Amino acid sequence: MREYTDMAKLNSTRVKFAKQGRHADGLGLYLLVSGTGAKSWVLRVQVQGRRRDIGLGSTAELTLEEARDKARELRKVAKSGRDPIAERDRAKVTIPTFEAAADACHEEGPPSRWSKRHADAFSASLKRHALPKLGRLLVDSVDENAIVGVLAPLWHEKPAAARKLRQRIRTVLDFAKVKGWRTTGAPNISPRASLGKQPRSGNFAAIPYPDVPAFVAGLHAKTISSGRLALIFTILTAARSGEVRKARWPQIDFEAATWTRPAELMKAGEVHVVTLSPVALALLEQAKALRSLSSDLIFPGSRGQSLSDMALLKIVKAEAGPFTVHGFRAAFRTWTAEQMPTIPEAVAEAALAHSVPDAVVRAYQRAKFMDLRRKLLDAWAAYCANDSANVVRLASA
Repeated sequence: MREYTDMAKLNSTRVKFAKQGRHADGLGLYLLVSGTGAKSWVLRVQVQGRRRDIGLGSTAELTLEEARDKARELRKVAKSGRDPIAERDRAKVTIPTFEAAADACHEEGPPSRWSKRHADAFSASLKRHALPKLGRLLVDSVDENAIVGVLAPLWHEKPAAARKLRQRIRTVLDFAKVKGWRTTGAPNISPRASLGKQPRSGNFAAIPYPDVPAFVAGLHAKTISSGRLALIFTILTAARSGEVRKARWPQIDFEAATWTRPAELMKAGEVHVVTLSPVALALLEQAKALRSLSSDLIFPGSRGQSLSDMALLKIVKAEAGPFTVHGFRAAFRTWTAEQMPTIPEAVAEAALAHSVPDAVVRAYQRAKFMDLRRKLLDAWAAYCANDSANVVRLASA
């Protein structure tokens, strides 16, 4: 209060009976009285070399002492080089926790415009890794040290997951700035300086395709389980793990020998039809014995829920060593290139549900395009099953 005692010109009585006009209190604080008698407080202050008048509120909202306190706070903000208007407005907003901000971001921000699969992955990774440490913090208090603390456990063990998590935290914090919950977006951090250099990431570790038939035979030799059948089906169809783990019986057309995967299941967000080889259809017949009454999942977990990605990965690790489930797609692609050289590249890419230029689809009539994919996957499945009698060598298309 000392800063006002020598130069303050107002007191409660003068404020009460002040006439129309501008009445200085000192240090840039003014009482404004309009022609109607309405009274409000204004702070005049220099902000980055420019004079700014900042409304603080009416006398009904702030007493003289409260107006002086607010003026004092905003002058400090201006001297520090920050924007006192943004600080004033932020003070009027109820700051949510990081968890609440993440939920709002999911509903209103960029995730609301993503595919359901992408948006769900966004929320799941934050819930699993970020919320335990950041969830209860006010979103405007999340700083570099807090973010580094979340990333540290993953930075070297799961570098790709850590990078995705970092970006998702940034998305929430940038969204919070737009909402007025932070004065800045995500802090610019240097994870390498804080956490060290990440191991070089490479392609998914893929089992060499000549070893795939023996691997599949080894799975068949073990006791039938939902996990083993799901893994074999993943290999036979060159599908992604998640597409198989979430596959449901209504998606299968046994008569047409197709598996229609809905858009929400696909990485590209588009419906994709997979041709089913005789080997794959025979495996589905085996899977019928494991059907759950509580779910229409083709490969249900022990409680009728979807199998986890780790369930399939554990089988691969136990049977083949340091390889990944996704790597079987790479094995299929390499096998196609080396053993089926007459197959157009676009056909192999379509079999993997990769995007194919429309011009290519037009060049190969849709029926023929699907027919080539069927022959390719039939040949791959026969190869994986070590059924040399049914391996098809395709003539030039």
